[in-house]
Amino acid sequence: MTTTAAVNPRELLQKMFAAAIEAAQPAHGVPLYLPEPPKGRLVVIGAGKASAAMAQVVEKYWPESLSGIVVTRYGYAVPCQRIEIVEAAHPVPDAAGLEAARRIKRLVSDLTADDTVLCLISGGGSALLPLPLDGLTLEDKQAVNRELLKSGASIGEMNCVRRHLSAIKGGRLAAACHPARLVTLLISDVPGDNPCDIASGPTVGDPTTCEDALSIVRRYGIALPTHVREVLESGRGESVKPDDPRLAGSETHLIATPQMALEAAARVAQAAGVTAHILGDSIEGEARDVGKVMAGFVRQVATHQQPFTPPCILLSGGETTVTVRGTGRGGRNVEFLLSLGVALDGLPGVHALAGDTDGVDGVEEIAGAYLAPDSLSRAWAKNIRPKDSLANNDGHGFFSALDDSIVTGPTLTNVNDFRAIFIEQSRRGVPST
Repeated sequence: MTTTAAVNPRELLQKMFAAAIEAAQPAHGVPLYLPEPPKGRLVVIGAGKASAAMAQVVEKYWPESLSGIVVTRYGYAVPCQRIEIVEAAHPVPDAAGLEAARRIKRLVSDLTADDTVLCLISGGGSALLPLPLDGLTLEDKQAVNRELLKSGASIGEMNCVRRHLSAIKGGRLAAACHPARLVTLLISDVPGDNPCDIASGPTVGDPTTCEDALSIVRRYGIALPTHVREVLESGRGESVKPDDPRLAGSETHLIATPQMALEAAARVAQAAGVTAHILGDSIEGEARDVGKVMAGFVRQVATHQQPFTPPCILLSGGETTVTVRGTGRGGRNVEFLLSLGVALDGLPGVHALAGDTDGVDGVEEIAGAYLAPDSLSRAWAKNIRPKDSLANNDGHGFFSALDDSIVTGPTLTNVNDFRAIFIEQSRRGVPST
């Protein structure tokens, strides 16, 4: 017999979220995949929200000489002695990221076959390495990025477009490293863990084409300046393909993934006496639509004990998207949570937490939020209309007003979205077992 009488739902869900973040820390995976010392130099490069923390671990476990540069998001730097840490803007790139990308590419452009490049890549690397193709500018990259972020395109689709407008992504950084040995360590923040989608794949071959990128632009009605569109239409933006001889012998290792994080969270639930079911680590789609679907699933569990018997926790990961229609404070995880809450309409015994494992949901320094059975009633008491907040893409505004935002600060990792729904008991009054 399992009982939840002694379980505090909010505390349990927050412990699970913390466990998911801890499981994805670079300290666990980086030491396992460090290369053998080369005859020549070891050069460390990288980009992403976890790249500085990854670099710090490399320094700890690498006693020989090394040098390098990695670029991370503002506020995500950690102290390093031999590897230079540069901070830049995310999700919209800035001049600091542009200069860092230039320096990284120059650093690896004069190496020999005796040298080794260790590349540390995590989510956020696309914005942090904004090196445009010849004829394009940083302002072009910024404008395209803004259009992509509000288009509703999936992360894979956005990164396909980015790869074909970049002088460093889509395998181009790997080509620049040739003939040195290249070892890439990846922390995945994308559904499916496809290496070419993590930070837009700067060190792996890209099977997609300029025509694929154009199809995405047309599908979502993304406005591109004429000279930017010309890069795709002419084929000038074609990326480095997987069979390129300059990529032969390069190694790629996934050291942390969304699935690892969800499994760690499930173990916390199990220790508390509550069964956790992982529904998937790569769920995509409009955040509000995923919220509605999850609400229907929750009702089936709560009302009919199918396909699971409560008490239980439903876990999922992946990356939803938001098509911006309103003027609110945004956040895909809080939009999912608000949509879930509206659809459940105060269903008793259901609690949920959703957050981004990097600590930033959208552009707010807020990881996500907590939804309780009384969240909607508390909002109405404050004259806040939940459906209006959802229509205005104002999930952060909604949950902040209820004091239910989840703030972690920089987590120094990123394995995408975390969603946990705790269903306490059956609505039919059947004892939970």
